[in-house]
Amino acid sequence: MAEFTLKVNGTKYKVEAAADTPLLWILRDHLGLTGAKYGCGIGQCGTCTVHIDGEAMRSCALPVSAIGKAPVITIEGLATKQGEHPVQEAWHEVDVPQCGYCQTGQIMSAAALLKKNPTPSDADINSAMAGNICRCGTYNRIREAIHVAAKKIKS
Repeated sequence: MAEFTLKVNGTKYKVEAAADTPLLWILRDHLGLTGAKYGCGIGQCGTCTVHIDGEAMRSCALPVSAIGKAPVITIEGLATKQGEHPVQEAWHEVDVPQCGYCQTGQIMSAAALLKKNPTPSDADINSAMAGNICRCGTYNRIREAIHVAAKKIKS
């Protein structure tokens, strides 16, 4: 076991874990942040997406030892003091979720996209969201919500 100091959602935490423990299990089991979900375990479905140093990353396949001092943001930390993140607001407005299992990962990937590209085209959205799988097939509503969120961020 090794001790790691992580900055998650603006708070520093010390955790003891094996160096190869996936970040997802640190978040869920050690810190009680259960927003990021376990899906495939190999970083292919995107349900475990979090932001690490501003980049959308899959936490199920990322060892805690690889985080270093990079700040981690989970869905629990995406909202601001003013309220929900514009992507979260758009998700509600468009009524995106069906079963909802993949939605936290979808929202985290969409927020990372809009931070880099505030006016994405459909092709930009399709490319950025290609690593997030939705078993319910809500892709059209996801794309619509990202456009709604982009307008909210611009205004």
